[in-house]
Amino acid sequence: MEEEPGLLDSLRRHWRALAIFTILVAGAAIYSERALLPGRGVEETDKAVAPQNPVAPPVAAPVEKPGETKDAAPGEAKPGEAKPAEAGPPASPADDAAQAVMSQTVTVDARPAAVIKGQGKWEDAAKMLSEALAKVNDAVGKAGLAVNGRPFAVFTKTDDAGFSFEAMAPLSAAPEGAPKLPEGVGIGASPAGKALKFQHRGAYDEIEATYEAIAAYLDEKGLDTKDLIIEEYLTDFKGDDANVDVDIYVFLK
Repeated sequence: MEEEPGLLDSLRRHWRALAIFTILVAGAAIYSERALLPGRGVEETDKAVAPQNPVAPPVAAPVEKPGETKDAAPGEAKPGEAKPAEAGPPASPADDAAQAVMSQTVTVDARPAAVIKGQGKWEDAAKMLSEALAKVNDAVGKAGLAVNGRPFAVFTKTDDAGFSFEAMAPLSAAPEGAPKLPEGVGIGASPAGKALKFQHRGAYDEIEATYEAIAAYLDEKGLDTKDLIIEEYLTDFKGDDANVDVDIYVFLK
């Protein structure tokens, strides 16, 4: 009687078939588990790997606070602010001369002053006047006298050849006695009377144009004047090529 094969012999003969059967059963079990548990599906796995892009929140328009303005572009005026006007061309000597004839009639009072006298030619006027004014101011300072006002020059005689003048520094009061002053410097008084007041603004070497405009104005008005003129220097007088503000007083007869 032929002996039946044992269990081990059967496994040895059919091990490939059993292995394939086991793999199929295991695969079916895994598939069933995923199907029964949707929370662990493919879509969730994809989401974990590639998250969706976040949606950007809407951008709100900036809110301006009361009294707050945004910056203006270069060259643009801000609200409530006037745009600066463009600078015009510089004034010409003719314009300055026209401004000079805007005269006014004034009464000039006599004032005590330290005085230095001189004479010269017109081409040397700026140099002579500035040096004389510097000398009289220095003398007043050294003598300890109190100055009251801007320095000025009094033209006592003028003609085509030249002029005579008195450079003066006005004083608060005439000093008592004889103050110690350098040679050539004395104490006197400025002229008084009715005069027409004009002005010159610019370089002193251009003041001739101002006087020409004044002469034309006096001729037009038919006014008689004395040979007496005061130039009051409102800014420091440093020479013919420097700008200086001058008030000019022409005395009337």
